[in-house]
Formats: sequence, C-alpha cells, structure tokens
Amino acid sequence: MKLIIQIPCYNEAETLQIALNDLPKQIDGIDAIEYLIINDGSSDRTVEVAKNWGVHYVVNFTRNKGLAKGFMAGMDACLRNQADIIVNTDADNQYCGADIEKLVRPILEGKADIVIGERPIDQTEHFSPLKKKLQHFGSWVVRKASKTDIPDAPSGFRAYSRDAAMRLNVTNEYTYTLETIVQAGRERMAMDSVPIRTNAQLRPSRLFGSMFGYVKKSMLTIIRAFMMYKPLQFFTILGSIPFVAGMGVGIRFLVHMCLGNAGGHVQSLILASTLLMIGFMTYMIGLQADIIASNRKILEDVQYQVRRLAYGGSQAASAEIEGTFCERGEWDEGAGVTARR
Repeated sequence: MKLIIQIPCYNEAETLQIALNDLPKQIDGIDAIEYLIINDGSSDRTVEVAKNWGVHYVVNFTRNKGLAKGFMAGMDACLRNQADIIVNTDADNQYCGADIEKLVRPILEGKADIVIGERPIDQTEHFSPLKKKLQHFGSWVVRKASKTDIPDAPSGFRAYSRDAAMRLNVTNEYTYTLETIVQAGRERMAMDSVPIRTNAQLRPSRLFGSMFGYVKKSMLTIIRAFMMYKPLQFFTILGSIPFVAGMGVGIRFLVHMCLGNAGGHVQSLILASTLLMIGFMTYMIGLQADIIASNRKILEDVQYQVRRLAYGGSQAASAEIEGTFCERGEWDEGAGVTARR
C-alpha cells in the first residue's frame, strides 16, 4: 500500500521545509510513503528546498496556472507513480501533518474513498468573524448542492483512494475543493470527514485578494458545478421564476378581461406572454443540457477506463505513454510522465 503526499507550491521557499518536516514518515497499514510537490511557476527557491529535503517527485509548471490545475497535475503524477492513496496538504503548514493518519484510516478500512479534514473554524484565531461565518455558509451551500454532509467544504486537507482519484475532473481554474465535493456527491462516491488540527498561520492566504473576491469566486464555482452535474434541476428552478411570474400577470389580465377592463391592460398580456416564453425556453435549455450531461457521464466513464489502462499497470508500462523522463524526478509541463529520483 503506497501513500503519496502532494503539496501544491507557489513561492513557498520560506515555509515548505517546515511543512515537509511535519509530515509523517510511517503510518500503520501503509507500506511506503512518498512525497511530491507541484511547483506552480515559483520564482524563488521552492524546488531547491524540496530537492534538498528529499522529496521523491517534482511536478514543474513553467508559469503559474493556479491551484486547480496544479492539483490535477499532482493527482496525475501520483497515479502514474502507482499511489494507492493520495493526500493533499498545503505548503504553509496550515494543517497538522500527524493528522494525515486520521485522513487515510477510513480509506484503509474500506469505509470511504474521499476523506476531508474538518478544521476547527470557530477556534481558529487568524480567521475573522466574517470569514468564519462565510466558511460555514459556503459549506452549507456545498452540502445542499452536493447532497452530502461535509462540514468543511473549503478544506484542502483531504485524502483520495486510487479509484476516486481516477474519477475526478476539475473544470474551473480557481480551486478544486468545492467542485470535487459537488461532483463526488452527485456521483455518490463514499465520502467521510474527520476532525483535524491546524497550526499557527505562517503567511496570509494567497488564494484570494479580498473577502469579496473569495465569496464571488466560490459562489460562481458552486453554481457552475451544480449546473454541470444537475442541469435539468438547475434550469427548471431558473425557468420557474419567469414562468410563474408570467402566469401571475396572465391571470391578472384574465381577471380584468372578465370584468370588461381588458382594453386598458394589453401591456399585461404582452408582459405575460414574454415571461411565459422565457420560462418555456429556459425549460428547453434544461432538457438539452440534461442530454449533454448524459453524454458527459458516458465520456467520464470512458475517461475512467482510459485512466485505469494508463495508470493500472506497472510504472514501467506507464512510462511508455507519450512524454519523456526528466532528471531528478521532475515532471515538466507537457512531458506527461513522472520519474522517481
């Protein structure tokens, strides 16, 4: 049983070694633990610090591509190197490394395929009262959209089984945390949550520049994921607003017509017709989107089978995929292959 711990990095030279030193070296039930960093276009000594510490794999992006793309590139590298369990953590040492054992335990026991660490949000000192409320609200929205009971959806401290990792798709460019929960919930993957500890803040978060930007991007990500995985339900709700309004205006016009006052309310008839047409067209869009979503599910099944073929064999077999081995365990953007140090 191999565990690979991956860490997305962007200019993390000052904190990376602290985070690496905190990671476990052995866990009961795990035969081998290896470490991987995703260098997301860092301009400092991040890669040098990682190599000097002794990480097994380095995934290199020549320019910054964001957390979502870095996460998926790391998952790809872990799968190619035959990871049975993949743990994602942060380079700023936000999460307690010893709690990785808590994350992987439900997977080892066959109880879950995805395990997400629940931070003590209300007890986290560097979270402002507003941020705490927004964290709880965002998690509630994700629970409703995904039909899960995950209490801390934005948490990046999580573990994936090999099978769950091969089924993941992230389409937004902001973050993987919210979309993957909605996807896993709608696909009925087995998810669990465990309480974890957090460390003192070493640096401010770089994921968003302001609270407003965080809320805006998070809500757009949730809506987009819900629209992608439940399009008929989404467009039905959206189309019901103008349709019901049109029905109300239309009934009002009929009442006036029965009273003999229809001549002065032609505008209501035009408005009702317009709203009903908008609602009906939105329903039609929902039906078309639902058909597209059905095709997407077929494509995801095909993608899963392709990944099983690509990642399921030995590491040597995986090396035959188009790309080249790089020195010192590095994986360059576009190379498509990882190599162990």
